[in-house]
Amino acid sequence: MKITGIRVWRIELPLKEGSYRWAGGKSVDVFDSTLIALDTDAGFTGWGEVCPLGPVYLPAYAAGVRGGIRELGPHVLGLDPREHGRLWQAMDGRLKGHPFVKSGLDMAAWDLLGKATGLPVATLLGGIMQPEITLYRAVSQLPADEMAANLRVHRESGYRRFQLKVGGEPDEDIARIRACHAVLAPGDLLVADANTGWLPADALRVVNAVRDLDVFIEQPCQSFEECRAVRERTCLPFVLDESIDGLEPLLHAANLRAMDMVNIKLSKLGGLTQARLLRDLCVRLGLLMIIEDSWGGDVATAAIAHAAASTPERNLFAATDFNGYVTRSFADGAPRREGGFMRLPDGPGLGVTPRLDELGQPLFTIT
Repeated sequence: MKITGIRVWRIELPLKEGSYRWAGGKSVDVFDSTLIALDTDAGFTGWGEVCPLGPVYLPAYAAGVRGGIRELGPHVLGLDPREHGRLWQAMDGRLKGHPFVKSGLDMAAWDLLGKATGLPVATLLGGIMQPEITLYRAVSQLPADEMAANLRVHRESGYRRFQLKVGGEPDEDIARIRACHAVLAPGDLLVADANTGWLPADALRVVNAVRDLDVFIEQPCQSFEECRAVRERTCLPFVLDESIDGLEPLLHAANLRAMDMVNIKLSKLGGLTQARLLRDLCVRLGLLMIIEDSWGGDVATAAIAHAAASTPERNLFAATDFNGYVTRSFADGAPRREGGFMRLPDGPGLGVTPRLDELGQPLFTIT
């Protein structure tokens, strides 16, 4: 099987709630997603999707995905997409870094491998260990009473795990955490995610003020060293996300026992190939994980579902149904939330088929 062409679409994904807010006053109203098709001489097409959380969250941005694919695309033509090692060597040899660019191509290659073998991607990633995947719900940053009200609505819809967007003024964040914790019922779990927004002194104020609560603290500060300093002075379980962007940072953090849970984002790492590597290492290290991406629609959510379903249940804190946050669906077969869970799509590969009649002509094609 050889890659014969690459087609790329730009898709806008408006949010059901109108906007999504996190630390530092950052927000997004409409997500700019890139859909990638890898066409082959075997008649199969593989699908990938990359959707950065705006240009100010990670070192990634939507136009950069498409510009990077224009750069990389000609160099992957003629390769066998089933040979992920060779594909990664080719991409790394032509574009240093920029894992978010490579993620969609890698995802589409896994979809092709599944279609060629007749197997779901989850089987190829290690086996389906949990066809029903626990979800968490992110609660956008607002005043404390509004966040608590939103969490209550999400809880009534079936979610039992929640991620609060904090990382603002410490007294306000303390109020947010306490108000939202008060809404929880036995068995619910809460993560306070600062998205690097606190200075170390602010983070210490918050974690000390809520030390009597059952709550995870996620990525309180910008640098790994700052996060580790906070970790060493709290008894609350600790999550790293933005600091873990590859194998070396994960090994370094694990050696220092700097976290209890890791947030595995597909495009942050470069796609399913690299995410599987870090995920399997986290399993061996006994770490909890959130399996997700920076954002996305139907195709990205399907990839998240396959990565999560092939993760041992005891290590999976939750995954995310990003296509449930947005108003637009563009693919048949995509996973849908049922209460606080989602199930794997049916069929080989990722199990999703974009509706091309709705998408129209590609933004560009490489042949």
